Amino acid sequence: MELKSLQNQFDLKELELKALLEITQAINSNLPEVSLYKIYGFTLRANLLIKKLALYVKDDDWVCKVNYGTNLDFYPRTLDESFLKLKEQQRLAQVNLNSGFDEFDLVIPAMHKNEVLAFVFIGGVESEENDDLFDSDTSFIQTLSNILLVAIENKRLARKQLEQEALRKEMEIARSVQQLLFPKSLPQSQYLKVSSLYLPHQDVGGDYYDYIEISEQQFVLCIADVSGKGVPAALLMSNFQAALRTMIRHSSDLIEIVTELNHQTVINARGEHFITFFVAIVDRSTKELFYVNAGHNPPFLLADGKDPQLLELGTTILGSFEPLPFLKVGKMTYDNEFMFFSYTDGLTETFSEHGEPFGLEKVIELVVNYQDESLDQINGELLKELNKFRGRNTYNDDITLLSCKVQTEK
Repeated sequence: MELKSLQNQFDLKELELKALLEITQAINSNLPEVSLYKIYGFTLRANLLIKKLALYVKDDDWVCKVNYGTNLDFYPRTLDESFLKLKEQQRLAQVNLNSGFDEFDLVIPAMHKNEVLAFVFIGGVESEENDDLFDSDTSFIQTLSNILLVAIENKRLARKQLEQEALRKEMEIARSVQQLLFPKSLPQSQYLKVSSLYLPHQDVGGDYYDYIEISEQQFVLCIADVSGKGVPAALLMSNFQAALRTMIRHSSDLIEIVTELNHQTVINARGEHFITFFVAIVDRSTKELFYVNAGHNPPFLLADGKDPQLLELGTTILGSFEPLPFLKVGKMTYDNEFMFFSYTDGLTETFSEHGEPFGLEKVIELVVNYQDESLDQINGELLKELNKFRGRNTYNDDITLLSCKVQTEK
């Protein structure tokens, strides 16, 4: 009898080693998770002769990954919460269950660094003595489960690292693309000064501004905000800038330019993004400013000591409708000088700790108060007031400022 018991123990160890070899070979072959779970289930069934099994693993929630031999289908069943506090294996006869888990004999928590990775439910283990369930059979099952689950967790971590690295490279590309969109230099002459300030909320924002010289007396100012972030938004804005600069070389008709930009945005964005856009053409020889506001926050003009004038006329956002439902060109004139100030909604929609938006009125008030100062100083004072206003709140969006001062040459 003792010899038979030793033979049984030897046979069991041989089966366990065979099971361990199969699992480690599968892991070393870098098989996908689904395949590893299938091999795990087959190994326990064929080599260790376990008749019933359900393996619950913690993903976002507890999910059944392996199930066979049971009357109920456990794949769609939620794990009974009574198991979540278990740290040691336990007979299910000692647990009051009403959820179908009573067809198993034993639950084994698979632990790693004091954290439960999974719960293994087994039933019908072939053994000379059923009271021996807590001995070597279950210890090996726990060991085998730990090896499998740690390997799968390592695969997940490696995948996350690859995803994070891919995201980092994507952000680098998008950041490079975005930096190429901005003008390398802005005019700072006695009669024409242009200034900008750009604060991305994240590494890569969706804002764009530009200054394009048409001739000695004519130039374009524009500011835009694309919905979305990252590479798709950066590439869309890159295409948008290329289309704008190409059209400016051939036409100064704002109706034609905005219509074509909308068409290109509809094609390139495919309904997934839209662009708010403001564009103005200034002619210093005729002292005129023509503009179209396509759903953008209204810039304003301070001209010849008059009250601020909002530049709101134009059309709706670009990329959502074709043809545009309406489109008008606005026109402003000045006698001697004007100051133009534009921004993206990250400025006016910065909130205080009490939930109040900074708002356009505060922007206009500050710019009016500092209009005799340099554009850079105006931007700096505005940013200082904004930081004071938001308190401990963080910025929720990109902030772009684009301003211009024009004076008639004598």
